[in-house]
Formats: sequence, C-alpha cells, structure tokens
Amino acid sequence: MKRLFIYKGLELEANINGYATYELKSGKFRTSYLGQLNTYLSALDTYIRKPHENPSIGIILCREMNQTFVEFAVRDYNKPMGVATYRASKDMPERLRNALPDVEDLKKLL
Repeated sequence: MKRLFIYKGLELEANINGYATYELKSGKFRTSYLGQLNTYLSALDTYIRKPHENPSIGIILCREMNQTFVEFAVRDYNKPMGVATYRASKDMPERLRNALPDVEDLKKLL
C-alpha cells in the first residue's frame, strides 16, 4: 500500500518500508541541491518516519548532470540520495509523446 503526502512543498511517497522524497529541478545539477535534500531527509526521518521503517531516500531529478561530478558530490553524504536526469515530453520522440495520455484526461482522473 502506498500513500502520497505533500509536506512543506515536498512530495513524499510512503509504503510499508519507508519514504522517498523527490526534488524536480529545471536546470543543471548543482551541489547545493544535495545539502537541501539532506536537510529534508533529516526532517523526514526525525518527524515522520516510524522506528520500524527504513531510512528515507532522496532523489533529485535534473534536466542535465555530469555523472562523474555527481558521483564525487554524493560520495560523502551518509543518507541514501540519488541524482537522475529527465526529459520533458516536448523532447521525446513523437511515438513516445503519442503514447502519453492527454493532459485533460489526466485532469479528469484527479
């Protein structure tokens, strides 16, 4: 069972084992994002996580990143964090864009 929470602007997803928080950034990866995420994870683990749950996981989604640079930046943090890139739908190949549901259809589901 999964639950979704919004906590001070953060999207938190809970399942039986723990929580994950996601940060969506519109530009290139910056090392300051890790400090911000580390703070969120500390607060999440202190105030929301139950003793039987795993430590919370943080994921930063950026438009661009340098894999080697990110590996050095994340190396000395002791909380589980990751960095990944994403593509906007306008940057996807047309066949994939056509497979996505229409925005209006998604709004109806909410």
